[in-house]
Amino acid sequence: MKIVYWSGTGNTEEMANLIGNGITESGKNVELISVSDAKADIFDDEEIIILGCPAMGDEVLEESEFDPFIESIEGKVSNKKVALFGSYGWGDGKWMKDWEERMSSCGANLICEGLIVNGYPEGDCGKECIEFGKNIAR
Repeated sequence: MKIVYWSGTGNTEEMANLIGNGITESGKNVELISVSDAKADIFDDEEIIILGCPAMGDEVLEESEFDPFIESIEGKVSNKKVALFGSYGWGDGKWMKDWEERMSSCGANLICEGLIVNGYPEGDCGKECIEFGKNIAR
């Protein structure tokens, strides 16, 4: 499995690490990849797509690297299982709801509701990330 993410402050990167831990604890292999190192064909041979991006600005995806990457894979997600996650510092998770709708409109099968964490994922939020990874691995 591969997790592609963008992180500005490190919060979403830590979520990716914890989700990856949950996947490996379930006996599966996982690779974490910064979106700056990801190409549009990264998920071509993958059954499950795992994506992470924090809320930016007025609750949107990061616009210089992550949103263009999403645009590049939109035609490739049809009938694939997709899991989304990200951190935020304000708002109510609108960016995640919009992102879920966007991926669904491209034919993606969302595995579960997107995981959002306010700030740094520690304590119960950290455990939630690990469980999220375990659920993806099932």
